[in-house]
Amino acid sequence: MKVLAIIVLLALLAAGAVAGYFWYCIEKPFGTLPPEGSFVQIPHGTSRRAAARLLENNGVIRSAIAFEIYARRHPRRTPVAGEYFFDQPLSGKEVFWKLANGEIYQQPFTVREGQTMFDIARALEAAKIMMADEFLKAASDPALISDLAPQAATLEGFLFPATYELSRHPAATDLTRMMVRRFRDAIKPINPEGPAPGVPARFRSLLSTVTLASLVERETPKPEERPVVAGVYENRLKKGMLLQCDPTVIYALELNDSYKGTLTLKDLRFNSPYNTYLHAGLPPGPIGNPGEASLRAALNPEATHYLYFVANTQGGHFFAATLAEHNKNVAKYRRLLKGEPADPPEIHVTRKRAAGPAHKGKR
Repeated sequence: MKVLAIIVLLALLAAGAVAGYFWYCIEKPFGTLPPEGSFVQIPHGTSRRAAARLLENNGVIRSAIAFEIYARRHPRRTPVAGEYFFDQPLSGKEVFWKLANGEIYQQPFTVREGQTMFDIARALEAAKIMMADEFLKAASDPALISDLAPQAATLEGFLFPATYELSRHPAATDLTRMMVRRFRDAIKPINPEGPAPGVPARFRSLLSTVTLASLVERETPKPEERPVVAGVYENRLKKGMLLQCDPTVIYALELNDSYKGTLTLKDLRFNSPYNTYLHAGLPPGPIGNPGEASLRAALNPEATHYLYFVANTQGGHFFAATLAEHNKNVAKYRRLLKGEPADPPEIHVTRKRAAGPAHKGKR
């Protein structure tokens, strides 16, 4: 009897020790992680057991067996596929719920209003998310918007400005799909039923609307000015005037990989259908990716008599209805650049009264 009792006692002690160890593995933080942290990829269809082994092999949990036992206590919750990042020790329980809740590693990436697909590509490469050429290849395929803009040559203009939560190495096609989906979500409430009767013919094409919006976006950062700038361009289009929009020339040079950071008079003569100093009407496509305010402005330009505008050095513009007024505004701009007042000081001329003939002697 004594031997049997000892065996039972030892068995109970062993079971208690195992249970204690498993409890310790699940409840207490663990992590033999490198200083930069550790990424663990959980493929689609991974079982609890396979996920536990991956985590143990990567130094995230103490015991794959303890993790699997804990996971089986929650049969309705399974690891969500994806890449997970661990930068500090976690308990086995915390690791399980991190995977069960799908807390996949994501990094924010912001596309700013007015950025071109070339700007976006460079920013993605600088952030080490993907190579610029990889993104440009995906953005050069207009298949995602063939129903919206069948004449579009690329996705330029439809890569909606927003902050996107990305995995560490997203596919370029997945990213462009996300951006176009955001564009669709944004344009629907702005223009749910398409152009109204009487709207100018160019606005019956969504591509033309987005193209105009991209010019407005690149010309002014001020939301309150955007309907006015759109109104100026509408007036010039109606009169058959050249739009003479500097950002269209910059975009033409970027397409040719020859933009040096500043525009010269020679650049303004660069032969491209995007150069609105040489070609009348809108360019053949957007020159950047406009935000909601510019899209609204393009659909509803402000009724104005203005035909010209020039920068005021404060982020806004001076507007004019005549060339004479515009030339005065250009002079203001140049004075402001020199640090002088916008308007020259008035010059007061004091006229001396002419003296009468001198009388010599008396009568």
